[in-house]
Amino acid sequence: EIGLDIFLSKKLNEARNQIDQLIKKGFVTISNKKKAKSGLKLQLGQEIFVTLPEVTKKDPLLIDFDVEIIYEDDSLLVINKPSDLIVHTAPSVKETTLVDWLKLKNISLSTISGEERHGIIHRLDKGTSGLMVVAKTNEAHILLSKQLQDKTMGRLYLALIDLPLKNDTSVIQPIGRNPNNRLKQGIIQNGKYAKTNFLKLAISDNEKYELISAKLFTGRTHQIRVHLEFLNRHILGDVLYGFQEKIDKIKRVNLHSYYLYFIHPITNKYIDFCVNLPDDMHLFCENNFEMEIVNEKINPKFLLDSFNKFN
Repeated sequence: EIGLDIFLSKKLNEARNQIDQLIKKGFVTISNKKKAKSGLKLQLGQEIFVTLPEVTKKDPLLIDFDVEIIYEDDSLLVINKPSDLIVHTAPSVKETTLVDWLKLKNISLSTISGEERHGIIHRLDKGTSGLMVVAKTNEAHILLSKQLQDKTMGRLYLALIDLPLKNDTSVIQPIGRNPNNRLKQGIIQNGKYAKTNFLKLAISDNEKYELISAKLFTGRTHQIRVHLEFLNRHILGDVLYGFQEKIDKIKRVNLHSYYLYFIHPITNKYIDFCVNLPDDMHLFCENNFEMEIVNEKINPKFLLDSFNKFN
């Protein structure tokens, strides 16, 4: 026997808490049952009906920012998220989010992830800039979520750190909420499996800082930041995870989602996207690094070939 919530979580590639919300709000019905419950044990031959909610529109919000759309079709869009923008709302969030912006633009969005996360397949931290894919249909959402799990979708990040890595390295350490600080995640032995590969790219002129790339194999909250802290390294501006130096022009965590690739859920064609370093990170590189080396090393082909050598 298998519980209803577990069954739907596997079929729809969604977190159990999101499935629980669908069930509690009456969007799931089962043959011969008046009301579905999350822990209901399913029996052979039962039919499950899932009616996904429509996107709800709230009162107009004050939105004083714009988001660059890199690519868009009927199934999905790829955006370049600016730093200092939260992806979706939560009980503690009072400011306007990326999801609010998407709704205000009347962009069609998938609804599987629940009202707060319409269209969101994977998220970026508030301070992190760069590429994200957003699902416009539930079909695309399910298929793209599967690609996140089977690694058909790949994400490469660029980061500036406060001390060069000793070597290219792979970190496999479980991540969970830090028991001493609820704002942080940490290496927790009973946490969720997490793997990140780190690639050395360029060392600054004074040999103090380094530009690195990170490839995610899992998508845990703050994963790159936690795994760097495990190596006793910190992203410039990341005071939450131990960055201590005072650099006046560092206003945010210097982490950028640089390169994204996946199989289009409808056409089945391989597509990839790359966005330049944002102005703040580019300026820091210009002032502290040999740009000829930086430009050579952040070439997507060089990055992909280098990460392939890990395997």
